[in-house]
Amino acid sequence: MKKSIILLGILATSIGLSACSNNTTTSSATNSSAHSGHEHHKAAVADIREETPGADVLPQFLKNQPKDMKLVYLSVAKNREILEKIPCYCGCGMEANHKNSYDCFIFKNKRNGAVVWDDHGTKCGLCIEIAAKAMLDYNRGKSIKDIRKDIDEKYKEGYAQPTPTPSL
Repeated sequence: MKKSIILLGILATSIGLSACSNNTTTSSATNSSAHSGHEHHKAAVADIREETPGADVLPQFLKNQPKDMKLVYLSVAKNREILEKIPCYCGCGMEANHKNSYDCFIFKNKRNGAVVWDDHGTKCGLCIEIAAKAMLDYNRGKSIKDIRKDIDEKYKEGYAQPTPTPSL
C-alpha cells in the first residue's frame, strides 16, 4: 500500500506539471491560460468505454498505458466514496457530462459487480492530477471535506468550470 501511495504521488507530480496542456512552458501564467478553455475536449474523439467483470480487472484500453496510469485507475475504482465528492476542473462537466472526478475514469458500476471504465482519464493529466491528489491526501489522513476545499481553492482560477459536484 505504501508503494502505491508513493507511486501515486510521483504520478500526480509528473502529470500535474503537464496537466491538460500540450504546451511545454511551465510558467504559472501560461499553465493557467492553457487550461482556461480546454479546447482539446471539444475536439477529442468520444471517450472509449469498456466493461470488465469487476474493479480488479482493468480494461484493454489501458494495456499500453504506463504502470502508474493503471495504478491510478485501480485506485479510483477502490475510492469511489472519495472521488464522487471531488470535482474535476478540466471542462468535462460541460463536454462529457461528468458530475465528479470519479466519472473521468469509471462510467458505471453495475449491480453484478461489473465496471464500465472510461478512458477520459488517459487523455487528461488534470483528471489524473486531481484524482491522485485526492486519494493521496485521504490516505495521509485528510478529511474529504478538507480535500475538497483544497482542490476547489487550487483550481478556482485559470481552469475550466468544475463538474457540478454537490457541495459537502
